[in-house]
Amino acid sequence: MAAAEENSSLFLIFILTMIALPLVPYTIMRLCRAATVKAKTIHCRCSGCHRSGKYRKSIYKRISNFSTCSNLTILLLWIVMIFLVYYIKHVSREVQVFEPYSILGLEPGASESDIKKSYRRLSIQYHPDKNPDPEAHKYFVEFISKAYQALTDPVSRENYEKYGHPDGRQGLQMGIALPKFLLNMDGASGGIMLLGIVGLCILLPLMIAVIYLSRSSKYTGNYVMHQTLSTYYYFMKPSLAPSKVMDVFIKAAEYMEMPVRRSDDEPLQKLFVAVRSELNLDLKNIRTEQAKFWKQHPSLVKMELLIQAHLTGESFALTPALLKDYRHMLELAPRLLDELVKIALLPRSPHGFGWLRPAIGVIELSQNIIQAVPLSARKPSGGNSEGIAPFLQLPHFTEAIVKKIARKKIRSFQEFCDMPVEERATLLTQVAGISDEDAQDVELVLEMIPSIEVDIKCETEGEEGIQEGDVVTMYAWVSLHRRNGLTAALPHAPSFPFHKEENFWLLLADAASNEVWLSQKVSFMDETTAITAASKAIQETQEALGASAKEIGIAVREAVDRVKKGSRLVMGKFQAPAEGNHNLTSFCLCDAWIGCDTKTSLKLKVLKRSRAGTRGHVAEEGPVTEDGIEEEEEEEEEEYDDYESEYSDDEEDEKSKGKGKVANGVAHQKANSDIESGSDD
Repeated sequence: MAAAEENSSLFLIFILTMIALPLVPYTIMRLCRAATVKAKTIHCRCSGCHRSGKYRKSIYKRISNFSTCSNLTILLLWIVMIFLVYYIKHVSREVQVFEPYSILGLEPGASESDIKKSYRRLSIQYHPDKNPDPEAHKYFVEFISKAYQALTDPVSRENYEKYGHPDGRQGLQMGIALPKFLLNMDGASGGIMLLGIVGLCILLPLMIAVIYLSRSSKYTGNYVMHQTLSTYYYFMKPSLAPSKVMDVFIKAAEYMEMPVRRSDDEPLQKLFVAVRSELNLDLKNIRTEQAKFWKQHPSLVKMELLIQAHLTGESFALTPALLKDYRHMLELAPRLLDELVKIALLPRSPHGFGWLRPAIGVIELSQNIIQAVPLSARKPSGGNSEGIAPFLQLPHFTEAIVKKIARKKIRSFQEFCDMPVEERATLLTQVAGISDEDAQDVELVLEMIPSIEVDIKCETEGEEGIQEGDVVTMYAWVSLHRRNGLTAALPHAPSFPFHKEENFWLLLADAASNEVWLSQKVSFMDETTAITAASKAIQETQEALGASAKEIGIAVREAVDRVKKGSRLVMGKFQAPAEGNHNLTSFCLCDAWIGCDTKTSLKLKVLKRSRAGTRGHVAEEGPVTEDGIEEEEEEEEEEYDDYESEYSDDEEDEKSKGKGKVANGVAHQKANSDIESGSDD
């Protein structure tokens, strides 16, 4: 019995060890990481975001933040460990080693008279005739009597003193770290155990695999349905206008599966009247347009009306059932828009390029949904080529306030941001007529808006110039600056009820042919990952060029410093096109803010392929100024014809912008202006 209990305790010790080995160091690592993370506020602190409750740390939200799968698993394992420690300690206390002297309360080597005295004393206390307690009887028979016999018998006493056991020399005993029931298993128990092993080791993994495969066959890794991607791919067109992107977006299978109730008819009819001006209906044939709108699939009608209710601020009139669908629609929107951008950027042309115009349209739709700004606000008005959309994302701003500001010759959002703080406060309080508290909210949001700089160059590694057919490498440093000094931050989005991180899309495109040569998503939220990626990329590039270890170390340190200061390295490769001069533009577009997009124009000269392997010099790459005037620094630039894409800003806005900097094939430009996409006539 004791051996079985000992084996059982050994099994528990084995389980405790296997749990403790990974759990203890992992817990220490998590605690150290949590202690070193600085508690920095990265969300907007304006009154609108505060009232939204997204960032309010209530008890429920604190519990929700703690109760992640990893945290709950760690807590559960620690509870199991504490229970095992307690149980093992309790079992070891019960399984005691037989020591006659200790049982009789004597010191080793006691005389026979002392042994008899102690035995008589314990007999009075534990003998069944003196103590009716069954536990006392058990202890007397199994321990006291056995100990007395072992010490009074000469042979047993000699064996104990010589070998540590009354029975003499003992063989080596080894315990098995298995539970006791496995050692005492009969035929019936063996069948039950076999069924348990089959269920645990075969049926359970099989069920998990079936569930996973059935889900993976329906969803992608980004939790978007495969049917949605097929639909987006089918309806994506190279000439898709921004105003038509909404029609493709709402065709997602996730939205089509949302229920359409009869009780929603009347609220949707009222909502249609409220947002009718945003539906791009032909007012001359309004009845025909309305009938055509309602003949669409009910799910499409419902989704478009819910999105327009969000953009126009009419969501307060929704019924509880529609409000639930509305929140679910917004929760899915970021990942669906992200996939829609990727579909637009898929290589489709003969040269393997994506499409620029629909990609910009999708990102602009994402900006409007996050900021809850109507799409019509992007239309140029009053000499403002970018529309009033950037202004409407600011708290307490309305169309009337924008008109008041425009009377003071503030035509663009960039001009408004560049104003001194005192002048802007005076403009808001005295001209716009808002309170000092509201003006302070505007300043808080302006401090959060990112300013983007792009430093980009294209070259053939190890060669002096670019020849047709070469593998060209693009190096781009995307730098982000805010007035409040933050790099990683959450956007101001009081009307969007869910957390949304900023993401930037860097597109290297030929706007004339509507082709995107390279594209990459950039995030400023994780500095550690960015440092690792930049260090690895720089190291591999320097090693390929044959740099020494010292030069590699210096280049890596410089890259790490740039990342820590708020820059991200973007690298990509593409095959050089045919011989000639190519006007390229790099677009850096934010999916959460309106008015902070930037573009850098650069010229790429591709030389004819040389059999001898000698390479010519690449003509200067640099930004073309927004008004179409090139910097006349070198005679070679006279060969190029400046190109102004359909996404360029109007001339009046262009003349107010500074010129880019050109140096040794590097295009460097800072801009904080919105990029307009082509609008429908």
